[in-house]
Amino acid sequence: MVAKQKKLKISAIKRSNQKRTKLMKQGKLKTRRHKPKKQVQKVVQSHPESVEEEESDHGEDLLNMVEEDDLEFLEKAISNKSYNLLKHIHLNQTDNRKDKKRKSNGTLEELYENNVSKIAEEKGNKKVRLLLPTKTQNGIIEKRVIEVDDKDKENESNEEQNVEDENVEGEVENEVKDEGENKKPVSMIELLACRREALTSKRLKIGLLASTLLETPEHKSDNFKALLDFMEESDPEVYITVRKLATVSLLEVFKDLLPSYHILQVQQEGVKLKKDTLALQNYESTLLRNYKRYLQKLEKMSGVLRRKKGDTRPLKEEEIELGKLGITCMCSILTTHPYFNYSINIANFLIPFLDNKLEFVRQEVVKCISQIFKEDKRAELSLTIVRRLNQYIKTKAHSVHSEVLFVLLSLRIKDVNLDKEKEEESKQRKLMSHKQRILALSKRERKKSKKLEQVENELLETKAEENKHTKQKLLTEITSIVFTIYFRILKQTPNSKILSICLEGLAKFAHCINLEFYQDLVTVINKLMEETNLSLRDQLYCIQCVFTILSGQGSALNLDPYRFYVHLYKNLINIHCGKTHPESEILIKVLVQVLIQRRKRITQNRLIAFLKKIAIVSLQSQHNTALSILGIIKQSMQLGKTANILLDTDCSTGDGFYQPELEEPECCNAHCTALWELAALQRHYHSVVQNIAKNIAWGVPSTGEGSLSPKISKLTPEELYTEYDPTGVAFKPAVPVPKKTTRKKTIATHHFVNSQFGDYVNSVNNSELFADGYVDFYNAYCS
Repeated sequence: MVAKQKKLKISAIKRSNQKRTKLMKQGKLKTRRHKPKKQVQKVVQSHPESVEEEESDHGEDLLNMVEEDDLEFLEKAISNKSYNLLKHIHLNQTDNRKDKKRKSNGTLEELYENNVSKIAEEKGNKKVRLLLPTKTQNGIIEKRVIEVDDKDKENESNEEQNVEDENVEGEVENEVKDEGENKKPVSMIELLACRREALTSKRLKIGLLASTLLETPEHKSDNFKALLDFMEESDPEVYITVRKLATVSLLEVFKDLLPSYHILQVQQEGVKLKKDTLALQNYESTLLRNYKRYLQKLEKMSGVLRRKKGDTRPLKEEEIELGKLGITCMCSILTTHPYFNYSINIANFLIPFLDNKLEFVRQEVVKCISQIFKEDKRAELSLTIVRRLNQYIKTKAHSVHSEVLFVLLSLRIKDVNLDKEKEEESKQRKLMSHKQRILALSKRERKKSKKLEQVENELLETKAEENKHTKQKLLTEITSIVFTIYFRILKQTPNSKILSICLEGLAKFAHCINLEFYQDLVTVINKLMEETNLSLRDQLYCIQCVFTILSGQGSALNLDPYRFYVHLYKNLINIHCGKTHPESEILIKVLVQVLIQRRKRITQNRLIAFLKKIAIVSLQSQHNTALSILGIIKQSMQLGKTANILLDTDCSTGDGFYQPELEEPECCNAHCTALWELAALQRHYHSVVQNIAKNIAWGVPSTGEGSLSPKISKLTPEELYTEYDPTGVAFKPAVPVPKKTTRKKTIATHHFVNSQFGDYVNSVNNSELFADGYVDFYNAYCS
């Protein structure tokens, strides 16, 4: 056992000092006030002359106003000290003014102490602390504070608060009155000038901080904090502009400074690094930390636009503008550095904004994600975004805006073939047998094969080539998720608003679908077209999807697409240069698939019926659509002689007559008519339409009269549509201005059988009747 140590002896003075300091820290020490020293005052028999001398200091007139009885009473009270009001007044026998001043100065301290003690008695022996006086125009105002104990604080808090509020209100009113009297009215020009000066100074600060940061980012990392503070500007006159400037400036700074690689924050303990390496690590950590703060501020800024369900509070225009800027900055950073730190967090944050109420926000995010899908060479970020989109569409029960599915059309999955998975399984079986054969090799041969594999991997790394197998695997997974989304929409919500985008995606990526799903998909699409009221655009997408399937690997399937030919033939006449003009682009793609790519699988009557019907459609279309249709007719005639029958104007061949109103192409007797539309198209306002129509009418000659220039003849129907597209309100080539023609006036001579009728007609043509701009038929008849 350890013996207890004896306590050290402390003197009484030290112990009292310790106790005193302890009480002082706790606020329990009572400060002692020096009691006023009792001054021995000599009682002097006052005479009338001395009183006059004392009162003369204050004014002789005042003494004459006091009555004799009062003066006697005051003299007795002073001598006996019986009157409390005169307790502090002392009279001296000396008449010297200097002595009076000294005595008056000496009594000020006594007055102070006595006033404190008097107030303390009135407040119930509470501590009173005098503050420094305040000098105003009306005089000196003394301030006192009464120290209240903890027990009395609760009782007196309400009373003190009310008194303070009244005092504050009075002071504020006085200040407002003073300011209103001193200040002059400020004009709008002066206010704008002041705002401009403040804005210019802050703009210069932001520009200076950003430029110096770009010059030496390693030594000027403190500028990040200053620029981030500007993003929280609170000055109500310029805060919107300053926040925008700071946000955009930091955006450009980070776009220039962020590296293309991913920064790993790994702390290596006990490892000594070189000075340059350590400086680089410190700079990267500082850059990453400030970049994270910037993204957090952008999320806070743009989070205003992402409102919860049921939140109907109106948003200010300033908040909406700052939110739009935050979305734009995040999209710009993600497209510039898609594989830097926090890129996945940015993508997950932006995806719900594809379903935002504001169209501007939706379009900005669509541009960003579409660009990522087009430029993503590694396909890792694309897979993350597609997975997040699938989850979001499922949680919203397919009740989303069309932009959520529209971004999927930008995916680069055209070269993906899901049927290769089976082929890979067979290859892996062969590899297993190959491995068993390798195991039977000797140790020397196995070492040699390992070294060869290492050398091949090093060569791939030096060439910076991507692993094609890994990328193909990622693209395959993306494709399977995309088709899962499309099939779920077709099955669960066939009448939703996003069905059109779903069908467009199926038409674009139909060649990537597994052969197992072809039959079921064609059945579902046919059921959609027959049972639901699809729009013209949706019907064209359904037809395009089916023929895309049948043009690829689905050509081996035993499917009769006659019903889809009928759907297409029926909807051709509904396309014109008015409201349905945008659907003409889809129509051209479908016609190329049906009439040119599948020309060997189409009957003669069906081909002639389609060519005649699209020639009619060209008369009611814009010139770029008419050019692409004429290109299809020209190419069909070049590939076979079946369509030459439509150039024969002698329609005596065949049985019956052409019936364009029928919906089935096999029964309309199109071979009994001719392409009369070429005569009208040769007088078209567009010169290229005239040339191609003349070329077809002459039997599509390659040289000689009626032939086309090599530049036009090489263009495909799709290229003709885009090359001469008039959406920019510009014709190519320019349409010449029609010539002015002057017609000779001919005097009409009329011969009447009855002369009386001729006189009547001449009276009606009398110009006097129309002198006033109208005709009074009653007066004319009476005259």
